Amino acid sequence: MITSKRFAAGVGALLAALAAQLALPAGASAGEPTGEDAPKVNLVLDVSGSMRTRDIDGGSRMAAAKRAFNEVLDATPEEVRLGIRTLGADYPGDDQKRGCQDTARLYPVGPLDRTEAKAAVATLAPTGWTPIGPALLKAADDLDGGTGSKRIVLISDGEDTCAPLDPCEVAREIAAKGIGLTIDTLGLVPNAKMRQQLSCIAEATGGTYTSVEHADELTDRVNQLVDRAAAPVVTPVAAEGADTCAKAPALKSGLFTDREEFGQQRWYRVEVPPGRELRASVSVSADRAVAPSYGVLLRAVTAHGREIVRGEAAGDGRTDVVSTGLRYPKAEAGDEDGERAETVCLQVTHSFAAGAGVKAAPGLPLELTVDVVDGPSDADDVASFGLGRGWWLLGVLVLAGFLAGLVWGWVSRWRVAVWRTN
Repeated sequence: MITSKRFAAGVGALLAALAAQLALPAGASAGEPTGEDAPKVNLVLDVSGSMRTRDIDGGSRMAAAKRAFNEVLDATPEEVRLGIRTLGADYPGDDQKRGCQDTARLYPVGPLDRTEAKAAVATLAPTGWTPIGPALLKAADDLDGGTGSKRIVLISDGEDTCAPLDPCEVAREIAAKGIGLTIDTLGLVPNAKMRQQLSCIAEATGGTYTSVEHADELTDRVNQLVDRAAAPVVTPVAAEGADTCAKAPALKSGLFTDREEFGQQRWYRVEVPPGRELRASVSVSADRAVAPSYGVLLRAVTAHGREIVRGEAAGDGRTDVVSTGLRYPKAEAGDEDGERAETVCLQVTHSFAAGAGVKAAPGLPLELTVDVVDGPSDADDVASFGLGRGWWLLGVLVLAGFLAGLVWGWVSRWRVAVWRTN
């Protein structure tokens, strides 16, 4: 009986190994050099005394930050060189001059040792001041050198307490150096003054600002920003949308930025050739106080005003960014209306409402991504078949399961026969 079990297990393992070998693409190996400088990310964490406040999912802000950092460290791509810097972590006294020098490199920017980095994060305890400006200057120095993408992710629960060194001016100074460094900011349970300051820091370097009130949101957002550092760097192009499709600028594939005032519509035009597919997405962010309920609508319409497809999303105040997208495949030449390129008009509308006393101008920043790619084929397009190129793998797994079932059935019959004989 033991022999038969071993035999069946061995056959099953052999078939599983065969399927796994077939599933792995040839020539792909992790860690191959790409010839480019590795992307760098410096996480800057506010460890000032206010981080003791217990208003994030029943726990302290510091506990939420530690949990987020641990999960982010586990998920950081191997190619990213990551570091951690703190502000307000060491000096608990009342001397502002000393408190405004309280920034330290907790973990150097470089290849990530997850265990060592987690051990360093575990030692943090809310302590002192909030020297955001000095911390940003030091964090930029940590990222000095190399030509790869560089990103600072600042997480704070309050505005800077070290005036007159204005952190917004510091961010502008960093941007003026032309070193390609982006600063993204996250505000924990923000107030109006903090939101304004962190938005200004992010905007000065082409980064993003997000308010966070839950631990899961913090983890997800930091993970997104770290992953973005590993992605190819794309510089957005300024595009001024029009109030009608006829006056709209013609866009090609790329990333575009614009501003849209409250209650306004923005129009853009894209030419979609036969056999090609239009993929578009838009994100609108609130860089000032807005009402807690809002949404964004992205419509693709013909030049004559007929709606083709739409994408829409709603927000409830838990984040300051709302995004949506759409897809539209243009028929192959020879099909109805498929002989020539089609002009598709993209309309962007949002329902953000300004808070009391908030200026409406300039408009809210929006980011529009446009891709015109090869249309879906009959055999290998993910949108057509769901599994895409995984169909052959599914067939291999089905065959492996069928053969394993035959072998197991034969072994079972043999065991029954032996049992009857004995």
